[in-house]
Amino acid sequence: MRVRRLKIQNFRGVDQGTVDFLGHTLLVGGNNVGKSTVCEALDLVLGPERLSRRPVIDEHDFHLGRYLDDQGLATELRIEAILVDLSEEAARRFTSHLRRWDENKASFSDEATSGPESGDEPGTEWALPVIFIGRYNREDDDFEADTFFSHPEPEPEEEEDAGEESARLGGGLDRFGTRHKRLCGYLFLRALRTGSRALTFQRGSLLDTVLRLGAGGLSDMWENTLNRLRDLDPAISDLPQLKQISAEIHARMTKFVDLAEADEATAFFASDLTREHLREVVKFFVSAEPCAYILPFNRLGTGSVNVLVFALLTFIAELKEKQSVIFAMEEPEIALPPHTQRRVTKFVLSEMGQAIVTSHSPYVIEQFEPQQITILARSGSGELTGTPIDLKGIKPKAFTKERRQFAEAVLAKAVLVLEGHTEAVVFPAASAILESVSGGQGYSHLDQAGISIFNAGSDGSVPKYGPIFKALGKPAFCFYDKPNVPFSSAAAQQLATYVGSWKSPEKTIEKLLVTETPTAALRRFLEAVKSRPDYPSGVAKVSAATPDASIADLAEKVLLARKGDAGGYAALLIEQCAVSELAPTIRAVLESIQAQLSPQQVAPGEESEA
Repeated sequence: MRVRRLKIQNFRGVDQGTVDFLGHTLLVGGNNVGKSTVCEALDLVLGPERLSRRPVIDEHDFHLGRYLDDQGLATELRIEAILVDLSEEAARRFTSHLRRWDENKASFSDEATSGPESGDEPGTEWALPVIFIGRYNREDDDFEADTFFSHPEPEPEEEEDAGEESARLGGGLDRFGTRHKRLCGYLFLRALRTGSRALTFQRGSLLDTVLRLGAGGLSDMWENTLNRLRDLDPAISDLPQLKQISAEIHARMTKFVDLAEADEATAFFASDLTREHLREVVKFFVSAEPCAYILPFNRLGTGSVNVLVFALLTFIAELKEKQSVIFAMEEPEIALPPHTQRRVTKFVLSEMGQAIVTSHSPYVIEQFEPQQITILARSGSGELTGTPIDLKGIKPKAFTKERRQFAEAVLAKAVLVLEGHTEAVVFPAASAILESVSGGQGYSHLDQAGISIFNAGSDGSVPKYGPIFKALGKPAFCFYDKPNVPFSSAAAQQLATYVGSWKSPEKTIEKLLVTETPTAALRRFLEAVKSRPDYPSGVAKVSAATPDASIADLAEKVLLARKGDAGGYAALLIEQCAVSELAPTIRAVLESIQAQLSPQQVAPGEESEA
């Protein structure tokens, strides 16, 4: 079973919206776009124990806090999920609530104009639509919420008060209860909060889920534990000191109230715990290297706790036959090293029926295929859209080859595509010079502005990445060397997909740098690198006698000999420049990108140059 579509209405930052899921899904988008909201919405409609928490919803869960309309009537918060790929058991249990889903049209077959017979066409299957509804109840001065099967819709109510606010929540829809939800197998691993609850025995926690899915006997376990606490041998009440106190209290109380005649009318017990108390206080202990002392799990480091949580999730996956699990996971990378992030993500994608993940880690993101990425966007009015990326602009081979760079680009606000490693170090270095002069008031470094550098790897490769980043929904800019032959019409069309593109006046970045950088800065660069152990052999070193006319040629030879990642010499040249000495072409590109992304900011003026 998996989630195919989620519809949200009047929930948190979302006035209304629709998110589509195609199997495993990586949700990407900027901060506060709604990634966590989507996960929380799924938990409300599918989480087996979610409705047992108090409060289920409150004022702040309604969009803009509007739980009453202009007439003072309650507005409804609605979250609808459409589930497909149903198991045989689910199809049998939910038969009367299923609808035919047409994957080719991404809609229910009975919504088509062709009639009910369209439900038998290729590409159709049974789907289960369910809905969460919440609202404010004025009579109780409280919020009420529940989940329902959203099909079939009930017949219109005939009661006189059917249209009043007191009408039954759900309007006659059949309830979609906890037992139904457990069959769906939804698990939700929240970010940052795993250690506070997941490893306790609170209802709906991971340990509670393991117990419920295991061999059974959950109720007997708690009952036996309570009985053993009551029947300690020797009894707590038999301790001499406590026995004397009990007798004294008994003697004094009988002067004022009638007590039972039994000797045990007053006594001490080890605990007055109930089942719910036990769920709160029983904790899992772990002994981890290098200290052999066993500790409560919450005393471990955050990374160890997260790994422990993941170990429980693998246990649950096995108990639920893995492929039946719908697993939502927020930022699984927290406190985990990169290799563990990769292992966790690979396990989830290979063993869970459906994984729905949000992440800010390239090590997590790079595990997803392009067709598994859903771009979230939210308008100022609160309309949320979640659409799988357009694969027509992406060649799987290109995505696979540059998987890590794409993962970082997915997290970025925008992307700057360059031809090679030299350019990839020059632009950030020049950006740092501009930022240092502006003091952060007029210009922001590429990193601070959220702009990711993407190395296209070779001459002529820049155009092909334009359509890819457009498909990913990322504003993309590019800078490329003057080509030896003009680009083809196809390449020109690809370049047109960039938000901004610039062609160098020179055929190499090295020629551009030495042509546009003042001689004084080039000389300082040559003086700074001539004593380095990696200075290119066979290339003359600058001296006081070296004429200015020879400086540019010498600097170009040094840069070409240490081209690319061989020492980062191009960045060293930039570091020798004042802002007024930066190559005008590179500076113009950086300032133009800044202006397009943040038009309210002004690039640093000449009067502030060093």
